[in-house]
This record gives sequence, structure tokens and C-alpha cells, in this order.
Amino acid sequence: MFPMAGRLTSAQRSSMKPVAVNSAAPREETDRRPLPPGWSSYESPEGLKYYVNSCSKETTWRHPSSSAEAPQGPLARQNSSPYAAGCPNSKKNSQPTEKPDVSIRKPSIYRQPPGSVSPAKRQIKEVKETKITINCVTFPLPGEGPEQQLLKPNEWSYCDYFWADKKDPQGTTSVAGFEVLLQKQLKGKQLQKEMAEFIHERIKIEEEYAKNLSKLSLSPLAAQEEGTLGEAWTQLKKSLHDEAEVHLKFSNKLHSEVEKPLLTFRGDNFKKDLKKYDHHIADLRKQLASRYASVEKARKALADRQKDLEVKTQQLEIKLSNKTEEDIKKARRKSTQAGDDLMRCVDLYNQTQSKWFEEMVTTSMELEKLEVERVEWIQQHLRQYTTLRHETDMFNQSTVEPVDQLLQNVDPAKDRELWVKENKTSEVRPVDMDI
Repeated sequence: MFPMAGRLTSAQRSSMKPVAVNSAAPREETDRRPLPPGWSSYESPEGLKYYVNSCSKETTWRHPSSSAEAPQGPLARQNSSPYAAGCPNSKKNSQPTEKPDVSIRKPSIYRQPPGSVSPAKRQIKEVKETKITINCVTFPLPGEGPEQQLLKPNEWSYCDYFWADKKDPQGTTSVAGFEVLLQKQLKGKQLQKEMAEFIHERIKIEEEYAKNLSKLSLSPLAAQEEGTLGEAWTQLKKSLHDEAEVHLKFSNKLHSEVEKPLLTFRGDNFKKDLKKYDHHIADLRKQLASRYASVEKARKALADRQKDLEVKTQQLEIKLSNKTEEDIKKARRKSTQAGDDLMRCVDLYNQTQSKWFEEMVTTSMELEKLEVERVEWIQQHLRQYTTLRHETDMFNQSTVEPVDQLLQNVDPAKDRELWVKENKTSEVRPVDMDI
């Protein structure tokens, strides 16, 4: 499994678990001394008395007036997350428990009285501020937390650079990073097709050229030239016919060794395979969005439960009644359940994001491999084009060499001799007349 940016570490997971408070609940006291200002007394669900400071939200099992006599362990410091405030539990050695807030970011409904943040809450708050969720994916904030190392350093690999969504030039819509990779593959397929069309046009030029050369080699023009010059002229016209054959072969090889491979490389099934990749990653993103929505819903539910508990606690400070006590017990249970639900939703979200992350790495590296194969395939067949072109030039050169040789052997004197021998009328010259 690759390292997961934004996943909760084992230390963070352990911090989500309930933390037992070391101080045990004392037996109920019968101390009837008056309470200092700001203090109120309540009974726990088990019938034990405890005290709450409405200003500092401090809670304790001991009578506040006796707290100066000896250090006493607090029941649990209340904060704006009531499910983190424990209550006496007789089934577990009467030890209250504390659950820290596990929210990743501060919800808009969340209100916190000044000075009521516990040390555990402050620690979680620092973790929250190092991350940000964009389009349902959680990322570390720039400059926060340990520096992430590239999965494939110095390779500019697809698996390292396409995690975020990309906005279009107008900034109105965004495209997923994986979609950018798919578009690259589809564009490559289109460019490969255009290269094949280019080679096809080149083949048509060669075929037309060969046809015209062959036709020109049969021209009767200057066919009556004689002598060594006539031989050179005849050979030149023959070389045109040979050159036409060379170009025709060149066009045939271009079709079989360059154009056809470019057209048939990754046929129609290639697009179907890309769609499978697209649907697979898109489904994982939908699952991730669903998990994120569940986290936000659970976060809001927790905030509502916390607010409800806070209201009921304030009502208890104003008027003590059995009904209010019972409402507080019920509100505390619902708040604790809401906190557990949020922890479960966050855990499921992280699991889904981890799966999406791993599939993104695997699939993007597969697309990277496909792109390398495409480029190397095109490179191979374009090099074959240049090879065939060099061969064609060499063949053309070989057809011209006899013409060059004959042109070098052209001898005007010999041509004159041959012509005179064939066309002479008489070698007897005229003489003077006698008287």
C-alpha cells in the first residue's frame, strides 16, 4: 500500500479512542456547606453528586471548598464537545471516560465558549488546521505536516502529479486529474491516426510520381538521336522507368510497414479499455463523495447534540428538577452516540479514500506504460520511413549511375565518324578541268 496523504495515522486513530481518567469517583458526600459563587451541584445517572463551575466549566467530585485542602482529580473538564465529558460508570471501576473531538475541520454551526477548550481539544484543533478537503478529497495544507515524498522521484511519473482537479481556462468547471490522463490517451490515439493519414498522402504522391515517370520514359521525344549521345539519351529514358519502379515499391512498403501499423495499433478495443478505467475510478470517487457527505452529516448531528446538551445544562443551572436531570442524561447519551457515529463515518471515509488512492496509483501507472508503448511504436515506424527513404535514394542513384557513365563516354569525334560512315555520299573530291 502506498503512503496515504490525508489518512489518519495510527497515533491519531488511537487518540480517537476513549481515554480513561485516572481519578476514581469518590463516594457521595453529605457536605452541606454552601457552594462558592459560580458552582452548582448535580447527580450523576448512578446517583453520585458532582459539582460544575458554570464559568470555567470545571467539574469535580469534591466539594469546591475542600479543593484547596488537597489536590483532587477532576471528574472531566467539560468543553463544547459534551460527548468528550465522561460520567461515572460503575461497570468499569467507576472511572469516567473522555473522548476527544475527531472532527477534521470546524463546522459552521460549531460555537465554543471562550476558555473552554481542553488540552485534548487544542491538540485535535492543530491537526484540523493542517488539512483541507477539496471536492471530497482531503489534502495537507501547504507547509503543514511532514513533507510528502514522490512515489517515483525524478521520473515525472503520472502517479505523482494528477491528484487534484484541474480548472478549465475560464475557471467555470473543473476536470479530475485522472480525466486529464485519459484525455492524453485519447489525444494520442487521434494524433496517431493523423500520422497515418499523412503517410497515406505521401504514398499517393509516390504512386502518382511513379506513374508519371513510367509514362515519361516511353516518350518518343529525341528518339532519333544517334551515336554515343543517342545511347546516353536512351539510357536516361530507361532510368526513368527504373526509377518509377523504385518509387512504386517505396509506396507499397510505406503502406505495409508504416501506414498500416499506425492504423491498426490499438484498435477499437482501446477506447473500451479506457472507458473501463474511467468508470472504475469515477465509481470510487462517487463512493468517496458519499462517505464525505456522511461525515458532514454526522458532524452536523454531533454539533446539534452538543448544542442541545449545552442548553439543557444551562437550564439545570437555573432550575434543578428531576426532569431536567433526566433530559441531561438522555442528551449526553445522544451526544456520545453522535461522536461515535462521526468516528465511524471518518474511518469509513478514510478507508474509501485509501482504496481510491491505491487504484489511482495503479491505473495512472498503467496509463503511463501505455503512453510509453505508443510513443516507442510510432518512433519505430517513423524510423522505418526514413530507412525506406534512404533505400529509395540509393536505388535511384543506382539507376542514374549508368547514365552518368555513358555521358562521360560521349565522344563527339567518334559520333562524327559513325555518322559519316553511315551517311557518306562519296569521298572523291572535285578536280580542275583540262583544256
